[in-house]
Amino acid sequence: MADNRIYLPAQPFMPINNSKVGHAPNAQGIIPSTAANSFAKLLEKETEKLTFSQHALDRIRSRNLQISEQDLIKINDAVEKIAQKGAKESLVYYNDMALVVSVQNRTVITAMDGKCAKETIFTNIDSAVIL
Repeated sequence: MADNRIYLPAQPFMPINNSKVGHAPNAQGIIPSTAANSFAKLLEKETEKLTFSQHALDRIRSRNLQISEQDLIKINDAVEKIAQKGAKESLVYYNDMALVVSVQNRTVITAMDGKCAKETIFTNIDSAVIL
């Protein structure tokens, strides 16, 4: 039985030359290291941002907690500082709000207001920050 299919050699994907960016690949198809460095910096900056789990978002909505951009910046800075000290899971208490944060993942696991936090025992944390 003959195989009538046509096989084409695989073609590598090449980025489109975008004159606005100015980082076109050279003759070997390699993007200059300055473009790679800027991408690495952008990626690092984005991965350092604090994210919220679905559970935390649900708790924030149901408990009517308000978090502004300024609050996020302060909380993110605190998480960065405790990450440098080697923390893994932390309690961040800020503006009468308690957040349990996975420092390694930069993710808020849960959130509660100060009233609920007073009656709660926090387990599986290795650090606490009071802002």
